[in-house]
Amino acid sequence: MKIQSCRQGESLYIYLDGEMDEHSVAAIRREADRLIDENAGASRAVFDLAGVRFMDSTGIGFLIGRYKKLRRYGMGMYLENPNAGADKILELSGVYSLMPKIQGDI
Repeated sequence: MKIQSCRQGESLYIYLDGEMDEHSVAAIRREADRLIDENAGASRAVFDLAGVRFMDSTGIGFLIGRYKKLRRYGMGMYLENPNAGADKILELSGVYSLMPKIQGDI
């Protein structure tokens, strides 16, 4: 699993690439938390899931954990570009009620 980021104005964009499963999430959890800490002045974080080829319940746990961390900073969290499989998992699990799916810029 790979993670990249960029800051554009008030938004922190985090790009995930690979499989979000038990074996890969630990490393990206630390890196995502570091990025959030370093960009605590942003008003929102957008997690781009275009590169995520597989996601299981561990991936949902990863996203919910980052949501909680972002809330402590007063930052909103949004998801964009999930593939059809991830989109279905996120919809059925109710994740979109916490972190809305967006299309394009917010």
